[in-house]
Amino acid sequence: MEHRRLGSTGMYVSEITYGNWITHGSQVEAEAAIKCVKEAFNQGITSYDTADVYAGTKAESVLGKALKGYRREGYELFTKVYWPTGAGKNDRGLSRKHIIESCNASLKRLKTDYIDLYQAHRFDYETPLEETLSAFDDLIRQGKVHYIGFSEWNAEQIAAALKIQDAKGYNRFVSSQPQYSMLWRVIEAAVIPLSEKEGIGQIVWSPIGQGVLTGKYLPGKKAPAGSRATDKKGGADMISRFMNDQVLTAVQKLIPIAKKVDLTPAQLAIAWVLQNPNVSSAIIGATKPTQIKENVKASGVKLDPSIMSEIDQAIGGIAEKDPSKTISPKPRA
Repeated sequence: MEHRRLGSTGMYVSEITYGNWITHGSQVEAEAAIKCVKEAFNQGITSYDTADVYAGTKAESVLGKALKGYRREGYELFTKVYWPTGAGKNDRGLSRKHIIESCNASLKRLKTDYIDLYQAHRFDYETPLEETLSAFDDLIRQGKVHYIGFSEWNAEQIAAALKIQDAKGYNRFVSSQPQYSMLWRVIEAAVIPLSEKEGIGQIVWSPIGQGVLTGKYLPGKKAPAGSRATDKKGGADMISRFMNDQVLTAVQKLIPIAKKVDLTPAQLAIAWVLQNPNVSSAIIGATKPTQIKENVKASGVKLDPSIMSEIDQAIGGIAEKDPSKTISPKPRA
């Protein structure tokens, strides 16, 4: 397992991050989740990503249990705040009240004294940005959080935050967690150039396009039983944008390219995002340990420019590149 610095910070993260978005507490029960986390450690993964909202807060609890017994200094723990975690009007968003309360609740569920990276899960149009940034800064000064970042913010929102942080002397954002894959490249036009300039690293989610880039979904065929496309707990909604014959036909062209470099299509997809020097880590999920053993093989892979060109020829024309697709709910959902 290779490691990279998170942006311009001194903290290293594993090139592959283990994430438990729609698995722990949802698709995967505690016993299976513990096996997956154990395998992740066995494969050299040191970075673990979750969020308070995943599986209605259950995902954090399951991850906290799975991490028990591992040396706390030996891994990097990421979580997030923004989406509703309760029925109350203040159980959501990026107000000082919710950020502080959510952080304290996450610490309890994760059974830890601190969070390595705490992230704003979306941009909050209803809370003054300075209030949000002040609360994050206080958490760092209190020792509850080491670094801060955001997920799915556009370039204008990032720039506005950095301006306030610099003016007020607050700790700066060091990470961005966007969706990024061969199929979804909306951060390339504006977010990545700004991030490179400001020392912000990308920890990207869905590098395999919610599983579409594995090649297992075939044009004109029903999705395999038990796959994410059939998961009514959340997976099917997210993958639906890619479940059309134009995309699925193009993805099939990646299979011979992957074979040429002795990789599976999933490994090729993960390796592709890691070719971007602004990417610090790629998040993978798993419902079984064998998936982790296979996908970590993408770490350290260097793809020849000719292979990158072949991938673009096969799939570049259907990739979404519109930067306006980076959207937060307005007003807050």
